[in-house]
Amino acid sequence: MAALLEVKDLRTQFNTDAGIVKAVDGVSYQVNENEIVGIVGESGCGKSVTQLSVMQLIPSPPGKIVGGEILFEGKDLLQYSANGPEMRDIRGGKISIIFQEPMTSLNPTMTVNNQLSEIMRLHLKLGRNEARKRTVELLRMVGIPAPESRVDDYPYQFSGGMRQRVMIAIGLACNPKIIIADEPTTALDVTTQAVLLELMKDMVEKFSTSLVLVTHNLGIVARYAHRIYVMYAGRVVESGTTKDIFSEPRHPYTEGLLKCVPRLDAPRDRKLAPIQGMPPNLMDLPETCAFMPRCPHRSERCEKEPWPKPVTVGQGHEAACFLNMEEKPDGSQPG
Repeated sequence: MAALLEVKDLRTQFNTDAGIVKAVDGVSYQVNENEIVGIVGESGCGKSVTQLSVMQLIPSPPGKIVGGEILFEGKDLLQYSANGPEMRDIRGGKISIIFQEPMTSLNPTMTVNNQLSEIMRLHLKLGRNEARKRTVELLRMVGIPAPESRVDDYPYQFSGGMRQRVMIAIGLACNPKIIIADEPTTALDVTTQAVLLELMKDMVEKFSTSLVLVTHNLGIVARYAHRIYVMYAGRVVESGTTKDIFSEPRHPYTEGLLKCVPRLDAPRDRKLAPIQGMPPNLMDLPETCAFMPRCPHRSERCEKEPWPKPVTVGQGHEAACFLNMEEKPDGSQPG
């Protein structure tokens, strides 16, 4: 089955006075139909820039997509102008994005009705009254009480959780094939987080859409994602099914992230183990593995050879680490 979205060797850079920031440095991943994909990693690893690149929302200057392919339904989105009619049709119509900050992502000068209706009138060619009726239905669907009266309210009249519900309604407005949720529960309390994540999961199932869940919270992807891509310093260092990533991580960075997560099935005296050190400077990335200075398993090979590309370590499971490349006694590769 062909992937609905396939990103190949994507590279995005930012030109600054201090130098070139390699925010996305050869990222590849895919999203299939009716699938929830998790993209995880520390802040600054390139998760959000990757998704903004997919939507061609990178501010230029200083940002620029310098290489790769973004195949959606078999067509390379990078062949379209960022502000051209083809990309405008896809952006919001076929691929929508829920931004990570609901407090600032909505236009404070427009009512909720105007912000939702504008999208549907543009992409679905609905009339004013028809768009308003669908707006009320969407607000009811995402759990906003008394939507008939609240539809003409402004964003400041909603709480943070309710604003994020509005953002989800905007994401669903045109029945897109893919929804990108970029840290969708940032700044929300844990109860509201759980409600909104369940809501998105239900919407994915109800509308048969796909969801890309971008987060640093492994607990979220453990419950909702079918497959996971782990990013570090602008690259994917491990990918696989959620079960494989959690039960048999094959990259030291993934192991480090999992050791930072509290587990209910762990002994009560188990202490969380933070990853030592700091992420690398993206303006001065080494040719060798960028995680090496923080890695407890580093070897002489890591210090001498270029950062390895991902290798297969199991069915649908890949990791970019020399630990997975050591030959077995019979000469075969691990995994």
